[in-house]
Amino acid sequence: MAGVVVLCWGWLGNHSPRRALRAAVSCAGAGPAWPVPGPCGAGGCGAVGPGRAGPGSGQVPSDGSEWRPWVVAGAHPFPPLPSSLSPPPPPHVLYLDSLMTAWIILPISLSTFSITGIWIVYAMAVMNHHVCPVENWSYNESCSSSPVKHGYPKSCCTLEDVPLISKCGTYPPESCLFSLIGNIGAFMVVLICFLRYGQLIEQRHRSWVNTTALIAGCTNAAGLVVVGNFQVDNAKSLHYIGAGIAFPAGLLFVCLQCILTYHTAVSALDSWMAHLRVSLTGVAFISLVLSGVFFIHESPLLQHLAAVCEWVFVIDMLVFYGTFAYDFGAVSTDTLVTALQRASTRGCKSPGGSSTSTHLNCAPESIAVI
Repeated sequence: MAGVVVLCWGWLGNHSPRRALRAAVSCAGAGPAWPVPGPCGAGGCGAVGPGRAGPGSGQVPSDGSEWRPWVVAGAHPFPPLPSSLSPPPPPHVLYLDSLMTAWIILPISLSTFSITGIWIVYAMAVMNHHVCPVENWSYNESCSSSPVKHGYPKSCCTLEDVPLISKCGTYPPESCLFSLIGNIGAFMVVLICFLRYGQLIEQRHRSWVNTTALIAGCTNAAGLVVVGNFQVDNAKSLHYIGAGIAFPAGLLFVCLQCILTYHTAVSALDSWMAHLRVSLTGVAFISLVLSGVFFIHESPLLQHLAAVCEWVFVIDMLVFYGTFAYDFGAVSTDTLVTALQRASTRGCKSPGGSSTSTHLNCAPESIAVI
């Protein structure tokens, strides 16, 4: 029979301590959690205890019924302790913990959205004959005005057709998508910078390096907005100013993040991530320097090399931002609020606990802001 016998004993001394404890809890403390009708009487199991009516006590129940075991179908031989002894976390705590863990999607989204977006912009520019394909290395001084078949790349290219990223997003309709990518990407960059800044503050790593990295990241985002909204052929000066701000600031940001990653590494996996970021930073530095050196020359070949280096730099930087998904799986529920307020953690964390075990009732204002 799929069941067990739960007895309301009067004396518990003849049984093992574990069974005695379970019987005592079930009979004296369970109440409505384990309803035991019949032998316990109308007053419930609490009416049975040492010196009272029960099996082996020589007494009979007050209602005149016989003592008998009560069978509970499907029960466990040792029923669990009442839920009141170990209450589950409140629903809002579980919801906010899962919400904060979902921040890992942010850096992944930035990388995938931006890389996919700029390649779509490039494909549109090539198909609309606004730039030449990146695999084309042959440039002419001028081209005839003979019509080119729509939907196919240009066969005759000049210096004006070099596939620089900015050049790809100069003319509509691709310029509209280019501006959208620049604006949304800049917003994501700001969020990532603030989350990373707040996370390091929570880990008690308040230093000028962390603050400088935040400033550099936000400056990078501001430059991206200028680059995305002022096309190179329509507002060349502003576009170049934006690029001159965004690229060096982004490179400074990743360099400082490499330092912070090494400084905060506590495991072999952390050190591996630090090595990966240093490698990405080295590629970004080399490609940016080469792009600048090649770009100042009028040679079509060097201009094309500058375009290739620019593509490598941008994609490498976006991959670097994507690596923050490794860190953002451990952000706490106060991380964004801490970063926005630029203040230390409120001291509501459990001693020795993980960063996701923050006592939210210690900081209700953070819940309201989120």
